[in-house]
Order: sequence, then structure tokens, then C-alpha cells
Amino acid sequence: MRKQQFIALLYGWIIVLGLILLMSVILAVLLQFTGMNETTLSWVTLAVGLISLFIGGLIAGIKGKEKGWVIGAITGAGFTLFTFLVQYLGYQQGFSLEQSLHHTGFILAALLGGMIGVNLIKSNKQ
Repeated sequence: MRKQQFIALLYGWIIVLGLILLMSVILAVLLQFTGMNETTLSWVTLAVGLISLFIGGLIAGIKGKEKGWVIGAITGAGFTLFTFLVQYLGYQQGFSLEQSLHHTGFILAALLGGMIGVNLIKSNKQ
């Protein structure tokens, strides 16, 4: 892996974690001060995760400039690995089937974002 691609991955991971952290704070405030319930919150968090991973993959693809699907997939897989390690090492729990499906969607969203990001750069150069 080239240095440029590794830096692109770092950008993607930082964007993803920043967006997830920001949205977590916003959703916590909404949950506390509005009538939003936990059932609604689960669907909102899934959408926030998919959008965050897509944007992270997009940024990684733009920065990487080639092999967007690989950079996007690694961005999504890195987030999934980070989440799994926090959950397993911190709480002694593995992924449930539902979480595995969500994280598969996260990886696919980042992969799609990476592909689009690379092609955005190529279309702007032409």
C-alpha cells in the first residue's frame, strides 16, 4: 500500500469517527429533551452510520485517487474492526446477527463511497 493510500485511509477513518461522534452527541441530546423513543433511535442511528461511512469512503476515495473500491472497503472494514474490538474487549460481547448485517451494510456504503470518490476526481480532471 502506498503512502498516499494510507493517508487517504486515515482521512476516511477520521471523518467517519468524527461524524459518528458528532451525531452521537446530537442524538443523545434529542433523546434526552424530546419525545424520541429508542425504537425510532435505532433506525436513525442505522441511517447515520450508513451516511457517515459513505462520506468517509467518499473522502478516502477522493484522497486516494485510485482503487476506490479497495480504499472504501478497507475504510469500512477498519471501522467495523474498531467497533468489534471496543465491544469485545470493553464489554466481552461479540457481534449479534443484526450487528453483523449492519456492519456489512456499513462496509458496502464505504465501498460505494470510495468508488464514487475516485470517479469524482477522474471526471473533474477530464
